Amino acid sequence: MNPRILRLLSEQLAESGKIPIIAGPTASGKTELAIALAEALRGEIISADSMQFYRGVDIGSAKPTPDELRRVPHHLIDTMDISEKSDIYRFRDNALRIIEEIRSRGNRPVIAGGSGLYIHALVYGLDDLPFDHALRKELDERYDNPEHFGELADLMQKECPQDFEKFGGHRRKLIRAKEVFLLSGHQITELQHGYGDPDPRFAQFIITRDRNDLKRRIRKRTAMMLNHGWIEEAKRLLAQGILNAPTAWQAIGYTQIKDYLDGIISRTELEEQIATATWQYARRQMTWFRNRHPQAIPLVIPPDEEK
Repeated sequence: MNPRILRLLSEQLAESGKIPIIAGPTASGKTELAIALAEALRGEIISADSMQFYRGVDIGSAKPTPDELRRVPHHLIDTMDISEKSDIYRFRDNALRIIEEIRSRGNRPVIAGGSGLYIHALVYGLDDLPFDHALRKELDERYDNPEHFGELADLMQKECPQDFEKFGGHRRKLIRAKEVFLLSGHQITELQHGYGDPDPRFAQFIITRDRNDLKRRIRKRTAMMLNHGWIEEAKRLLAQGILNAPTAWQAIGYTQIKDYLDGIISRTELEEQIATATWQYARRQMTWFRNRHPQAIPLVIPPDEEK
């Protein structure tokens, strides 16, 4: 990580006392910066990467290495089985609790990750929409699977056309919209009122790289991950049912690796498809942070500063 950026960031945070959030697209260097910053500020890192919550999804989620985990305490990594559903409310509550625990030790919390919705919930709060755990569990069991999601889509297209237009391609969001409709009688798009001002305790920083540089980093990292055990990791997780898991199925790469193991695609095609899917995800992340985190400070890292 560039020493000048780290020094300026450390000085700014030492003066303000705020909790830093290091966000940005995948493969942009969040882990490296967050660890260096935590070391400079006597900090502890809280992961805001929804795939790093899952035990066993190690290489595929680019978890910190064992050496990096030894350098700085980390929280919310390896806290869930792939059979569990990741929940934005659970993340927010856990993160707020851990922040207070870290502060009670006299240390600085450092939030790091690229799951934009989770970070947004922590900083800006959540819409005050009706929520019922029992109903959500019932809807998840009925519709959160490839076999029956089409039934929900057909229902929502008729009952809640605005919600279907907005969320029709996203299974979890459409289930949430159905839950709100059953509880309130209104479409979720009618009730959403935006979000409040950002929590002043946080200072948001978004790592920004030239697009060609980020593409190069993604390709380099994809090749490295495949050459260092990702395929073997995928074999174990596929046997455990990751592609049918309620949230972990979204992890990039495991569907493509299954196709490779089944002989559908070649090793070269595997690497290309994963790199392409990762770049597409990175683009969505960049769009999210640009549009939904207007107060965030860009940390522009030039390509020639790459080691």
